[in-house]
Amino acid sequence: MHTILIVGTYDTKAEELEFLAECIVGQGGQVCRMDVSVLGDPPCPVEIDKHAVAGAADSSIAAAIACDDENAAMQIMARGAALQAARLQAEGRIHGVIALGGTMGTDLALDVCAALPLGVPKMVVSTVSFSAMIPPERLAPDIQMMLWAGGLYGLNDICRASLSQAAGAVLGAARTVQRPGATRPLVGMTSFGGSILRYMHVLKPALAERGFDLAVFHATGMGGRAFEALAAQGAFCCVMDFATQEVGNHLMGSGISAGPERMTAAGRRGVPQMVAPACNDLVDFIGWQEVPPALQDRPVHAHNRLLSSAVLGAEERVAVAKALADKLRQATGPSVLFLPLLGTHEWDRPGAPLHDPEGLATFNAALRAACPANVPLRAMNCHINDPAFCDTVLAQFDAWLKDGTIRV
Repeated sequence: MHTILIVGTYDTKAEELEFLAECIVGQGGQVCRMDVSVLGDPPCPVEIDKHAVAGAADSSIAAAIACDDENAAMQIMARGAALQAARLQAEGRIHGVIALGGTMGTDLALDVCAALPLGVPKMVVSTVSFSAMIPPERLAPDIQMMLWAGGLYGLNDICRASLSQAAGAVLGAARTVQRPGATRPLVGMTSFGGSILRYMHVLKPALAERGFDLAVFHATGMGGRAFEALAAQGAFCCVMDFATQEVGNHLMGSGISAGPERMTAAGRRGVPQMVAPACNDLVDFIGWQEVPPALQDRPVHAHNRLLSSAVLGAEERVAVAKALADKLRQATGPSVLFLPLLGTHEWDRPGAPLHDPEGLATFNAALRAACPANVPLRAMNCHINDPAFCDTVLAQFDAWLKDGTIRV
């Protein structure tokens, strides 16, 4: 039997939460109810009451009420709910979580989901799902969200349709999920699609032959955030962070950003890291929006209707090189920087639309000059999509494997 943790304010949304419970139980699952309300009491029994939730945060309902501020009170409940959920999961008492709410409930639900490990199904049904008010950095790497359409107050046919789907989704996920295990050590990699970067096609089977699994993260903002979150948790035995363009995106104010902490988690944790500057000459922006004023005087490549890329000028490339070097300077573990001198994506090859040998030379010189003393720089007379790049990467991987730098 799989048990789903149901999280919500049972003083105001008991009818909707109990409908979720009925759907889950009706499909052969079990439920554990967690009440995160503050002022009222639930009209039905709950397994984890509000006093236990507040107590887990070293506080109390009385203290939450005494705050006389709903935001401060709900943050007490969010801390307690996250700790309670993590404990229940560690003890094997729950196998997934579903949370329900508006802005207050969603704020709390994000903390609960972030407290649970990758592979534990996490479903948030919210009136503000997919809203710009939800900070990307607060989204757990495998969170699922559903818009709670027509559900602000009370049950109705539209609301039942959404809630029943969500209940089936989280229970089905709990039944079928293959959680990450320790069958093979995991290497984390960043990249873009095969039309622009090719190294993963060679490196994935080569690493598999050596007994390693490879997880490739799409470096378009959310992928980079997930990569950093898992690196911080120690999910990787080694990282191959070759698509570092998100650093430049953030530096240039792009909305396609992995945040200011991009390219720091592995270094802080001491995870062996290999770094390369793929697409260092580009800044991505949201394709369906107008070209930002600061990027209107330069070549632009429309990758699709969602994403476009603008070419950086010489001074901007120097700034990106220095930003990458600053990130590497913080590394506490073994690190190496690969610099393919002949280009870093398929669009910058000779004859390709974004070929710019002078701009490339400017970036290469700036990165050579800025590279910190704690990180060896391996300049290669090849393009990042050439076989020689993968050969060099695998040689470094094998050396680290042989001397015990990469622990398996």
